[in-house]
Amino acid sequence: MTFTTVLFYILAAVLVIAAFRVITARSPVTAVLHLILAFANAAMLWMLLGAEFLALLLVLVYVGAVMVLFLFVVMMLDIRMDALRQGMKTYLPLGLVIGLVMVLEMAFVLGSTWYGSGPQAPVAGDYNNARALGEAMYTHYIYAIEVGAALLLVGMVAAIALTLRRRRDVKYNDPVAAVRVRAKDRFRMVSMPAQSERAQAQNGTAAAQGEKQ
Repeated sequence: MTFTTVLFYILAAVLVIAAFRVITARSPVTAVLHLILAFANAAMLWMLLGAEFLALLLVLVYVGAVMVLFLFVVMMLDIRMDALRQGMKTYLPLGLVIGLVMVLEMAFVLGSTWYGSGPQAPVAGDYNNARALGEAMYTHYIYAIEVGAALLLVGMVAAIALTLRRRRDVKYNDPVAAVRVRAKDRFRMVSMPAQSERAQAQNGTAAAQGEKQ
């Protein structure tokens, strides 16, 4: 057993433990931190398998941006885990069935790939993982890339459209109307007779007493 194999098993074990802690941790902050650990171990596994570009992409995009954003959101929001765990027992059997199906599918795919692929072809010395991935994406899978880009664009436009809804119970300032208003319409002086509420009350009381007499 080589050092690379031992390191692979160690990283895989840490990855499984971190993923298990993501779904069992009581604190959402702890769950997010374990998810970051799982992503970091997955990136190191990809590095061992020779997929340097995917490992770098996982670290930069997920660990460096998405998960840090999740961590800030979870720390700023007051998430009550007791309320979220109330319906957990109801959906637990369905979740176990779906998880078992996914494990069986992954085992079938990995088994057929592992035992049916034959001997591994030698890798050229000038092999570049990023270049090979780009050539495969934009030659053999160009239509799939275009469909995925269209779906992402539709999702982005839909998210922007949902946030641009105008509420009727909120007052908004119209900059165009504010610029077009004239100076004499902004301030108007009105001459009114000086009266006090106490004097009006006294006059009303006197008038009521006069009517009674």
